[in-house]
Amino acid sequence: MAIGAAHLPASRIQVLGMIPLQQKFGLMAALAVIVALLVGGWLWGQSPDYRVLYANLSDRDGGAIISSLQQMNVPFKFAEGGGALLVPANQVHEVRLRLAGQGLPKGGLVGFELMEAQKLGTSQFQEQVNYQRALEGELARSIQSLSAVNGARVHLAFSKPSVFVREQQKPSASVLLGLHPGRSLDAGQVSAIVHLVSSSIPDLPVKNVTVIDQNGSLLSAQGGNNVGLDPGQLKYLHEVEQSFVKRIEAILTPITGGNNVLAQVTADIDFSQTENIAEIYSPNQSASAAVRSQQTSESSGSGNAPAAGVPGALSNQPPANASAPLNPAPAPNPLPAAGQPSATPAAAATAQTGASAAPATARRDSTINYEVDKTIKHTRQPVGAIKRLSVAVVVNHRKLVDAEGKVGTKPLAAEEMAQINALVKEVMGYNKERGDSLNVTNSAFSVAEVEPAAEVPLWKQPETIATAKDVGRNVLIAGLVLFLVLGVLRPLLTKLAEVRLPEPAAPGADASALLQRQTGYAENLDAAKQLARSEPKLVANVVKEWVTSDE
Repeated sequence: MAIGAAHLPASRIQVLGMIPLQQKFGLMAALAVIVALLVGGWLWGQSPDYRVLYANLSDRDGGAIISSLQQMNVPFKFAEGGGALLVPANQVHEVRLRLAGQGLPKGGLVGFELMEAQKLGTSQFQEQVNYQRALEGELARSIQSLSAVNGARVHLAFSKPSVFVREQQKPSASVLLGLHPGRSLDAGQVSAIVHLVSSSIPDLPVKNVTVIDQNGSLLSAQGGNNVGLDPGQLKYLHEVEQSFVKRIEAILTPITGGNNVLAQVTADIDFSQTENIAEIYSPNQSASAAVRSQQTSESSGSGNAPAAGVPGALSNQPPANASAPLNPAPAPNPLPAAGQPSATPAAAATAQTGASAAPATARRDSTINYEVDKTIKHTRQPVGAIKRLSVAVVVNHRKLVDAEGKVGTKPLAAEEMAQINALVKEVMGYNKERGDSLNVTNSAFSVAEVEPAAEVPLWKQPETIATAKDVGRNVLIAGLVLFLVLGVLRPLLTKLAEVRLPEPAAPGADASALLQRQTGYAENLDAAKQLARSEPKLVANVVKEWVTSDE
């Protein structure tokens, strides 16, 4: 009976113990791979999509940003050899705003915050150098805010001040731009950068600002052109021409239909600045002219006359007191008769003395100044006046549909062309004296028919491709798991199920069965020895079971 007890069904642990060592390792490896695939597939499905937060960061900015991301518990990783910092796509904008609130990234440029860390005892030279560095950094930051500019550096050159005006030199500036790949700056943008730098530095003329790109190409020279027009004048010229084109097409479209009129305008604009100042003087044409000033001087004299007569004692003495004679003499005859003697010399002297006793002088001066007519003209001609217009208009033939539905074309009638010509002249403000020219032509348009765009198949649409990638990823994971289960784990479990201990003999076995067992004793003994050599653990478990058995 003890032998029959030893052949009882084994437990699960005994069954596992009977499995060969290689199969055990294979079973453990299969289970580990299945678990790893399940966990990896779950993590793959749960992992967020990473997008670029910042690229081409300096080491200082990169370290500061990583520290901030760790404090905010935001996952991140590197790409492109560490040149780009990636964060989850749904947090890119939020993280950028939060980092901007902290002043990150600084871009490796130092602005006016450098002046906040001044040390005690700093020399005037160091203060000037720090101020120049801060000014260069602020200008570089402003230029980097342009969409096409990836990086910028500004170099300023200041001359030493001089007390002599002739020896003073103007400052100059050099700007190095690093543009994004495939981007460029037009002449207007370059001119804006030049004026930005020039306006930020006192006494810095525009001509002293030089702008180059990362390829060494001089950009500031693009502002000039062959006709001597600056970008503002070229823009104004283009706007004037396009304005006439739109007006011509707008008035002719209702007559000819849409897409049947093409117009081109060439304008000759006068950008010269003319200023005239003239002073014109005209003589006084009327007697009632305006009096500017008037001066009158009057003088008169009376009393004794000055001394006169023959020089001598008698003439230089004052006259004697008058006395009435006792016997008055008869009045002399003023004109003596013929043959009579003339008056005596004494009488003549007396008459001369009486005449000199009357008033001596009387004087009157008068001066009148009149205003002179004066006309001052200050004339300034407007800039941007139109000197000449050249207009060319092409009108398409009229489309006709016959009774069969065929589409044909027909030239416009002479009356219609005359009407179109008159309308265009009115719109452009045709002036023959100015030298304007107009040419209206009626011709059939040769326009290639545009083929309808082919619809994108469903399997080429981005949404379908993204869905297919997700489905393919899940199917791949499921296929690997199924392969491991059915191809590796299932055969091992099948072999495990086939391993069994020898079944015990029935209690009431007949003698013939016992005899057969005894007959094969030698063979069984050899098999047991072979089993003990190949599976020592299994034999040890059987012996242990025998020892611990109650029977």
